[in-house]
Amino acid sequence: MALSAQAALWFLPFLVPLCLYVAYTDLAQMRITNPTVLAMVAVFVVLGFFLFPLNVYLWQLAQLVIVLLVCMVLNAAGGMGAGDAKFLAAAAPFVALADVRLVMILFAAVLLSAFAAHRIAKHTALRRMAPNWDSWTQEARKFPMGFALGPTLAIYLALAALHGS
Repeated sequence: MALSAQAALWFLPFLVPLCLYVAYTDLAQMRITNPTVLAMVAVFVVLGFFLFPLNVYLWQLAQLVIVLLVCMVLNAAGGMGAGDAKFLAAAAPFVALADVRLVMILFAAVLLSAFAAHRIAKHTALRRMAPNWDSWTQEARKFPMGFALGPTLAIYLALAALHGS
């Protein structure tokens, strides 16, 4: 993995709660909040400055801008939700460019698992554990992608931390 274990270990305690919160809010409210993605960006801006050489740090920040612009176009075209676009942009600096293929494969696996878990819970007695979640309603035909996006970033960081150990 291209992301260093040291960087991943520093990011993990800050990002795992944020990633889990993204999954929760998208399930419960079908939204990913601005304060959450801004907190993710703040974690990178502060910690990344100390963890990466300046050229790498600036490139990782450029990834945020590039992903945000691409996702804004996709959002405007109806290809993704605004919250998903914000999350992807905020997550971009944490992913080493050389690891993008791995992250895409990881996302595919997490997405399939999250989709199956969501549909099973939605159509079984498990739904009673959180009966008021917006993602259960008939009107919510869209899948809460934060339920897959958040865990994908958390798992990627955990794998990077373990890979260097």
